[in-house]
This record gives sequence, structure tokens and C-alpha cells, in this order.
Amino acid sequence: MIKPYTTILMDMYGVILKESKGNFLPFVYDSFPESEHGRITDIIRNKNTFTEAQLGQVSSHDFLSALGFGDTEKAMRDYIETALTLDEGFIPFAEKVCGRYRLVLLSNDVSEWSEYITEYFGLNKYFSHKIVSGNVGARKPDFKIFDDTLAIIGARPAECIFVDNTAKNLVAAEEVGISPVLFDRDGDHYYGASVLNFEELYNLIG
Repeated sequence: MIKPYTTILMDMYGVILKESKGNFLPFVYDSFPESEHGRITDIIRNKNTFTEAQLGQVSSHDFLSALGFGDTEKAMRDYIETALTLDEGFIPFAEKVCGRYRLVLLSNDVSEWSEYITEYFGLNKYFSHKIVSGNVGARKPDFKIFDDTLAIIGARPAECIFVDNTAKNLVAAEEVGISPVLFDRDGDHYYGASVLNFEELYNLIG
């Protein structure tokens, strides 16, 4: 990396958190009897309610209520605190780069969940901005979320690196003019720059 980058855009799931898919469906299955699993799958996958929640069209409370949770606040906390794992390399990485780069969270997530995640894991102090799909009404790889991010943070595409674990999101970022880096958590096929961990990412960006 030789360009004068100023900003690192970072995905949450599969980069900062080890769980690339979030483990949400297994968590919900474990919370209800097997006889309810078909109904739960239909709500999440076929009725696109999860996508609607990630776009801010449905609140966390309404989404979790539809799944059958009574205490939706407790369900959210239990999911985040028991099913998600912070990558142990992120905080040392953030401590080293924060003086030289701006770190910006760029995540597909339910607004309330993202807010709780960053608070629970003590991440807020590392981010200058947190761009979450549930707040801006667009999800990666939609170009809109990248355009909105650049407008919100006041940066040009050429000033930014984008780190994500999903190739299609990186392809979209590159088309906008942002330099992409695959955080290779899942062996996703990608033709460009890739790293396996935060130490490699630090060495890549210098």
C-alpha cells in the first residue's frame, strides 16, 4: 500500500468479530423448541424480516418479537454476549493505527445491535464514525452505503481502504474508487489484496 490513505473503513462481522455470519440463526434455534424452527426460518429467510431490520425498516424489538421473544432487550443482550466473539487482534491493531488513520465502522446490522456491540466490547473510542445499514437505509454491497459513508465522513474514495470478509462487498467498494482488502476469514475467493489477521493488515498498510 503506497497511497496516502487517511481512513480505514472496517466491517464488523467476520473482521472485528470472528463470527462472519453472526451465528444469529443458531442462537434463535437454541432459544426455541425444534417444532418452531420452520416458522423461525420462514420469518428470517423467506419474509426477509432480518433484511428489513438491517435496513432500519423494522426495529430490533419488533423483529425479535416476531420471532417469539418476550423480553426482546434480554434476547439482544444474550445474543451479543454469548454468540459473538471479539477478534483478539483488533484492539492492539486499533491502538497502533488510531494516531495515523481514521477508523470508521461500516457494517450491515440492526441499529440497536450495533450500538450495543460497540459499547459492550469497548470499541466506541476507536471509531471516528459508525456507519450502520440500519441507520442509513442501505446495505453492502449497495453503492449507496459507500456513497453515504464518504459524504458523512467527508473523504474522497482514494483516501480510503475498506476491509471486509466478503468479496462482493469489496468489488462494490472498488467500483466506487475505494481500495479493498479481504479479511480472509472464510476462504472467500478474491483476486485482490488479502490478509488473514490484524497483524498482516497492519503490515500491509504500514
